[in-house]
Amino acid sequence: MKILGIDPGIGICGFGLIEATSRAGAKAIDYGAVTTEVDAPIPARLKELYDSLVQVFDECKPDVVAVEKLFFAKNITTGIVVAEARGIVLLVAEQRGLPVYEYTPNQIKMSLTGYGAANKTQIEEMVRIHLGLEVKPKPDDAADALAVAITCSFLYQQGQNDEHKFSNSRGRRINKGEK
Repeated sequence: MKILGIDPGIGICGFGLIEATSRAGAKAIDYGAVTTEVDAPIPARLKELYDSLVQVFDECKPDVVAVEKLFFAKNITTGIVVAEARGIVLLVAEQRGLPVYEYTPNQIKMSLTGYGAANKTQIEEMVRIHLGLEVKPKPDDAADALAVAITCSFLYQQGQNDEHKFSNSRGRRINKGEK
């Protein structure tokens, strides 16, 4: 199974594609980051992110998508823009009919290290070890995306992914005069 992990962001959006064969077996196929112009208006950056993610999804051809849930406690403005970027990720996945799983940072840390307060260096090292890489993946956003994909793989192998899956309920258009 090919899992595309995404670490959403407006300036840098990390991605990591793994091939999962078993709980102990996964290999990195591709990873990197999509970047947007810092000085561009937000709508232009979201369009740039969309176009780039369409290309990533179409080249990677994943079976499922794993996305990091947002967590922000201090800067709500930054959190809103990251949420908008996350919405782009979800849109691209939905347009391709892909199942989407989401995980909190603590779930990812627990899955990779067994410790919910693991630091970035520990996560990067565990990603390197789990995927059999010679060096830690760079940039950090790509390492985070690979960590999300590995978490999805672990939980899938344990049969515990259903609670992390987005519902596939369909909305309907409401016409004038309907309530």
